[in-house]
Amino acid sequence: MHQSSLPAGKPLQAVPPPVATKPTVAFTTPSNYATRLSRLLSLYSFTPLWCPTIATEATPETIASFGHHLSADSISLFSAIAFPSRTAIEAASAAFLSLATPLLPPDAADSLVLAALGKDAELLDSEFLLKFCSNVDRVRVLVPTIPTPSGLVQSLGLGRGRRVLCPVPRVIGVQEPPVVPDFLLELESADWNPVRVDAYETRWLGPTCAAEIVEVDELDAVIFTSTAEVEGLLKSLRELECDWTTVRCRRPELVVAAHGPVTAAGAKRLGVDVDVVSGKFESFEGVVKALHSRFRGLSSRCL
Repeated sequence: MHQSSLPAGKPLQAVPPPVATKPTVAFTTPSNYATRLSRLLSLYSFTPLWCPTIATEATPETIASFGHHLSADSISLFSAIAFPSRTAIEAASAAFLSLATPLLPPDAADSLVLAALGKDAELLDSEFLLKFCSNVDRVRVLVPTIPTPSGLVQSLGLGRGRRVLCPVPRVIGVQEPPVVPDFLLELESADWNPVRVDAYETRWLGPTCAAEIVEVDELDAVIFTSTAEVEGLLKSLRELECDWTTVRCRRPELVVAAHGPVTAAGAKRLGVDVDVVSGKFESFEGVVKALHSRFRGLSSRCL
């Protein structure tokens, strides 16, 4: 079982009522997100099956590029940094290792806004903020109520021509989903001047990454947490001389779940219909709870 190779994570507290069986749930999440999702699935009486289709990680090249934008000479030109993912924040932490910190003087008039989504904002702790400025009052953390890129743009408000740094992935092996270009366009529409930096890579894991989903004897559900994961799966299926229609024909009862409406819309655009989407998607627990309710015979729409 792939789950045994996952690193340890923080203990989870709440114990939900069990489902009648322990359905097997495949999830295609990259390794840096997989431990949390695997533990949640176990907590909710599922058997997790980790089948990653993409890797999402910073590289020396992307860290150096991000570090250039974070340097003291450059960071003062920005009014905000919009972190669209946890990996983007982790890339910033890696870039700090080669920079002289704090990056900003403590007495400047304008504050720097750091915006992040949902539980990703937990990484914007005091240690992280002190890398930017010894006077943490100069650094403002913004967490939108709706944890989507569009929600992030709305929470930033009117840009009035100010510059916002956008650490996003360089996508390798699959097509870049429209979520990043759409995010940058929305910022422009809100009168921000977005500056894109490829702070990390999203990379397809190759022709056989979907093999276990095709070959496993028992599979009751699959969870997607990003559009790139869906495309990575479909590309692997083609390499395996299979397709999504064949998978569904072989497993007509398979339940497809998506982490949030952005992923659900991306999956549908690629021809993968989604059965379960949680209305609470600031963390992975929302989609796991929705799936749990589905298997207990409740409507996931109530969540």
